[in-house]
Amino acid sequence: MTEELAHHYRQIILELGENPDREGLRDTPRRAAKAMQFLTRGYAQTLEEIVNGAVFESETDEMVLVKDIELYSMCEHHLLPFIGKCHIAYLPSGRVLGLSKFARIVEMFARRMQIQENLTRQIAEAVQQVTQARGVAVVVEARHLCMMMRGVEKQNSSMTSSVMLGAFRNNLTTRQEFLTLVSGR
Repeated sequence: MTEELAHHYRQIILELGENPDREGLRDTPRRAAKAMQFLTRGYAQTLEEIVNGAVFESETDEMVLVKDIELYSMCEHHLLPFIGKCHIAYLPSGRVLGLSKFARIVEMFARRMQIQENLTRQIAEAVQQVTQARGVAVVVEARHLCMMMRGVEKQNSSMTSSVMLGAFRNNLTTRQEFLTLVSGR
């Protein structure tokens, strides 16, 4: 697969009017192919592999919040990165998820081509599926290079998306507690 992708990158370089055989670009098609495979490796992962049985019985029933999980993803519209952070909270109902698994879930979905809104929903639904929590809340804050490097070229713009499931959707007090904890106020 790497060689086929490299061939296509070589063609793109040619179509842009560059010489893919010049010294600085000679190995670029292969490097670009490997980079794209790395940036989209989430397609080769499954939730079951990522979680790897790290769900544990617990009497904890108060909110659990994991903040500032960095993420790097690819905008499906322009194949340019968006970079940000994710905050995840859930209300356990007899089961808790190993801490590192939150970052692994974020990473798996972020390493796919998509829009931020879908990424946010995928993370929330995955945490809900694995934990069977009474509620899950996810907020993703990101800066999109497709908006910063091209188009309107707005350097200080960012996007925030959220998904609230269960008690976070149905209970205003629970939702507000989560949003207060995330904002640090």
